[in-house]
Amino acid sequence: MVRAKNKLRIIVGGMVGQFPLGGVAWDYFHYLLGLHELGHDVYYHEDTWVWPYDPLQRSPVDQPDYTLKFLRDFFDAYAPQLAQKWHYVFLHEKHFGLSAAQFAEVARTADIFLNVSGACFIPQELGPRCVKVFLDTDPGYNQMMLQHKFAWSQNVQRWCAAVAEHDRHFTYAENLYGQDCTIPRGPFDWRTTRCVVSLPAWSKVRATALPADAPMTTIMTWDYFQGRVIHEGVEYRTKLHEFERFSHLPQRTNLQLALAVGGTKAPLGRLQRQGWRILDAQASTLTPQAYQELIGRSAGEWSVAKQIYVATRSGWFSCRTACYLAAGRPAVVQETGWSKFIPSGRGVIAFETLQQILDGLAEVAANAAAHRAAAYEIAREYLAPDRVLVKMIEAI
Repeated sequence: MVRAKNKLRIIVGGMVGQFPLGGVAWDYFHYLLGLHELGHDVYYHEDTWVWPYDPLQRSPVDQPDYTLKFLRDFFDAYAPQLAQKWHYVFLHEKHFGLSAAQFAEVARTADIFLNVSGACFIPQELGPRCVKVFLDTDPGYNQMMLQHKFAWSQNVQRWCAAVAEHDRHFTYAENLYGQDCTIPRGPFDWRTTRCVVSLPAWSKVRATALPADAPMTTIMTWDYFQGRVIHEGVEYRTKLHEFERFSHLPQRTNLQLALAVGGTKAPLGRLQRQGWRILDAQASTLTPQAYQELIGRSAGEWSVAKQIYVATRSGWFSCRTACYLAAGRPAVVQETGWSKFIPSGRGVIAFETLQQILDGLAEVAANAAAHRAAAYEIAREYLAPDRVLVKMIEAI
């Protein structure tokens, strides 16, 4: 790991407390861990002004007890050196972790506020030299929302105004400037990037022996956009629309395929009849450790992407897939244009057709050890902090 020459004070904004789940934690905290590994003085901040979700009650709640325990447990387990460097604001009013005064001092002297997913309100305490960065992790959807301001989206005008208040704008649409990408760019000077993964955080999972009956797995939510996303006469949709194209996949291969699917509308009975092994989605994603254990029990990942990422040729690459690769688990995942930037074929294989899926799965099964080693090499060379975050900071 190449450490930064200049140590910066960086605040990472996220929404882990709003949705305290294993996958959400890794999506956001990889930035925290990665920046710390590079030698920066890094803090986590969350102020979404939204009731937190309690996954045990499966509903929003009016007290942050579950959220606070979740945050403390993560830092105790994975980043004790950062255990005193997080700040959660409950409904824009009550402060936990750092006190309001302590966070104000951090914010006053910060160099960068990295607002991952644009989840947080920009802290008013930031000093004038702090660069405010909006990181778009949902490409296509966000740009179309910014352009069309769909009336069905709650507080859309306020959200669009908040995006504009940032000084820099980054996006996971790594193919945004490709001739085949149809995402509208709008008024912002978008800089392209990709997700990041902390390799030390996954070292124990990588060393875990693979069960003999380990299936290829994926994790997804069976959901729909809240309204219609239409751009230039074309309607764009969620992940389940791509999944339905290949839902009969288990009937075409002898390999075990398992699915942890959340959402109240998931047709679990039909999926089982089609040959999918259904995993307990809540148990598999409840904590960061459970999420890691699911991946550790997997031969690799098979997954589709959101239809909007695929149809726009966004170049988006999955944070979830990054976790599999860091754990030495190969992936056969849907092409969005990402193979222009991360090589496909060894460790991670892109598909567009059913036959490409079958060929990819067969290749991974026939050469499992080689693909496991290659998966980790992809993570190290293309997704590690010194490959992703150094370039981002230079661009900032």
